[in-house]
Amino acid sequence: MSGHSKWSSIKHKKGANDARKGKVFTKLIKEITVAARMGGGDPQTNPRLRLAIQAAKSENMPKDNLERAIKKGTGELEGMVYEEITYEGYGPGGAAVLVDSLTDNKNRAVADIRHIFSKHGGNLGSTGCVAWMFSKKGIILTQNKSIDENVVMEAAIEAGAEDVREENDHYEIITAPEDLDQVKTGIEKATIQCASSEVTMLPKTTTFLSGKDAEQMYKLMEKLEDCDDVQKVYTNADIPDELVKT
Repeated sequence: MSGHSKWSSIKHKKGANDARKGKVFTKLIKEITVAARMGGGDPQTNPRLRLAIQAAKSENMPKDNLERAIKKGTGELEGMVYEEITYEGYGPGGAAVLVDSLTDNKNRAVADIRHIFSKHGGNLGSTGCVAWMFSKKGIILTQNKSIDENVVMEAAIEAGAEDVREENDHYEIITAPEDLDQVKTGIEKATIQCASSEVTMLPKTTTFLSGKDAEQMYKLMEKLEDCDDVQKVYTNADIPDELVKT
């Protein structure tokens, strides 16, 4: 599991699992609500909302759910007020972990997140302890690698991408956060299908883990992802593919 990129791939595959669909919808509804509250309900003028809507549609969220989430954000409907908090810490083997939270109860959130860290061989750290190890980037995952790498590279770079990486069964296209939309549009015009796109935190360097550390790290990431107050989790852990259970 090489940094966030591999974890993104794993999450995308897990999103198809019906048992996880409810949690996925809950997190997406929170993100849509907060995005609409902060930037307005028009996705054309609110890039964060636009990305959240795209993510919701890719998960086949019913239109009514999506529209209600926007109206709660704009105040047209009554809804929860969520606070955005980023937590930082270390996993097994000293791997860096960033946790983005959206919560209506920050005391509950920090207690739950701290418990998950400690139970799985990690510890919650102070603000700024690992954030410097990550860069904010846009990342697009293609559906598969059926298209020639040179074709993907040419379309992505022409659209404004910074880099194209080859993974086991897909390509990763890296962009500046503000260029994510235009790059996605550009590669889709080149008939390259996208599996997902998001603004994320990519590790500048990775920490290789093996054995018990790798297994614990995987469990830590899973448990953090399953926490109701957690939106996204990022790590610089590099875990052998054979230990990853998708």
